[in-house]
Amino acid sequence: MQLELLNEQGQAASKFDAPETVFGREFNEDLVHQLVIAYRANARQGTRAQKDREQVRHTTAKPFKQKGTGRARAGMSSSPLWRGGGRIFPNLPEENFSQKINKKMYRAGMASILSQLAREGRLAVVESLKLDTPKTKVLADKFKAMNLESSVMVIAEEIDENLYLASRNLKNVFVVEPRYADPVSLVHYKKVLVTKGAIDKLKEMFA
Repeated sequence: MQLELLNEQGQAASKFDAPETVFGREFNEDLVHQLVIAYRANARQGTRAQKDREQVRHTTAKPFKQKGTGRARAGMSSSPLWRGGGRIFPNLPEENFSQKINKKMYRAGMASILSQLAREGRLAVVESLKLDTPKTKVLADKFKAMNLESSVMVIAEEIDENLYLASRNLKNVFVVEPRYADPVSLVHYKKVLVTKGAIDKLKEMFA
């Protein structure tokens, strides 16, 4: 799989031979969907809580007499059938939303996403992304020259302090190392910029 290697002016300088095992796979929509759903579910926290009929604040007095009212009999106002009563199956804080994805499926899904990005022209490769100064404007001008100013995810083999400080105030810009690349971000951002050194690390992880 050959990808265009861009220079700092955003022009195609040459062709780069990317590994077929990572950037030349067929798109598996079902696998990618499962991967994205599982990743978002695993990031979910069980912080919501509801009360059952033992925990709601109520009186134990019988609401009305057993017979003669024409209404259904009722023992106490904490019944789940009543407004303000407890829930039958309440949500608990220890609820677990995690889904299991084995390593082979994860590697195949990530390679499928990267391959589809390359086919759609949403993936670009640069030799390196180094900044001499931690200025946000300098990095923004680089992205503008590369036509990547709208929404971009940068995967760099190493994030130095200048790159980190320059990118953190840019809206819709996400800079990560290869080990922190996730399927949700790859699908979300319109463009993905990968440094040449990060290609080798992605090959080790997902090939």
